[in-house]
Amino acid sequence: MSFKKFRSSSMDRVLSLEEQQRKINEVRKLLGPLSEDLPSFCSDASISRFLRARNWNSKKASKMLKETVKWRLEYKPDQIHWEDIAQEAETGKLYKANYLDKHGRTVIILRPGFQNSSSKRGQIRFLVYSLENAIYNLAPGQEQMVWLIDFTNWNLSSISVRVTQETTYILQNYYPERLAFAIVYNPPKIFESFWKIVKPLLDTKTYKKVRFVYSDDPESQNIMEDLFDKDKLECALGGRNSVTFNFKEYAERMIEEEKRRFANPMNSDVLCLSEQPVLVSAIQGPEASSSSDPSSDEATSSADEKMQLGEGPLSCKNCIKMVEDIPTDKLSEGRVREVETSRP
Repeated sequence: MSFKKFRSSSMDRVLSLEEQQRKINEVRKLLGPLSEDLPSFCSDASISRFLRARNWNSKKASKMLKETVKWRLEYKPDQIHWEDIAQEAETGKLYKANYLDKHGRTVIILRPGFQNSSSKRGQIRFLVYSLENAIYNLAPGQEQMVWLIDFTNWNLSSISVRVTQETTYILQNYYPERLAFAIVYNPPKIFESFWKIVKPLLDTKTYKKVRFVYSDDPESQNIMEDLFDKDKLECALGGRNSVTFNFKEYAERMIEEEKRRFANPMNSDVLCLSEQPVLVSAIQGPEASSSSDPSSDEATSSADEKMQLGEGPLSCKNCIKMVEDIPTDKLSEGRVREVETSRP
């Protein structure tokens, strides 16, 4: 297994290939029997993603990987079926594009203005289903995907702080280094104020992957030119493809892909782990969560985590109050420029 030198910011460590392999071996040793019982999930490529997410700290990467396995045991993300989440998909608020970006990466389209559900549990299950589907269908040699967030029809009523918190937590902690870039396309001015509230939920690595693009800004449009074939990209996103989301066609496509995925499951060894109580106990430990569904409407994150839902400065209640308190005159201020619009 070969690895390219990895560097996403001046704060990241830069390791030689030999040093990377040594770190991978350290994590594998810390994982103990898990690395043997979960060979695909603990492959060099997989461990490398967790190491990069934790800046090549072996102990932190090992802990992160164990917590991910624990979550997969409890939540069973690869056992969510299309029929379980089809209703969430009806409006096209989240779907996998039928084209790749210019670098061969899967493209996920998110349209939060087309929200059709008030169920936090349903929205999160749909997100996880979509992530599992996208990862399983990644092109050979690819590990990451691009999120393209279209703000058509978006307004203040589209905001769900609870879902935003849970989404960022799941993506950052259970799917490390799967996101290449998140393109925020034509966000309205109200979102630019809300961004100041969302930003603290993101770790530095994720924050640096966000790009703001505006249809009337030639400089930011260069990002779209670099990433996408305009003949394939939807017209609403600055492309020349007039085809729009069709739920019936998308459902048929997902059902066919699901048949292939369940006929040849990836990471099925995670499910087999549940039959080995000693290993399960070693992962879960005495502090195991009492809830088997962390995305249930009643579920909250642990008190020592950043994304507390009930208390603290980033609580759901406080964030909503912060949104309500945004002065009207602030909604007409300039566009977000905190994240560089440099080309990917």
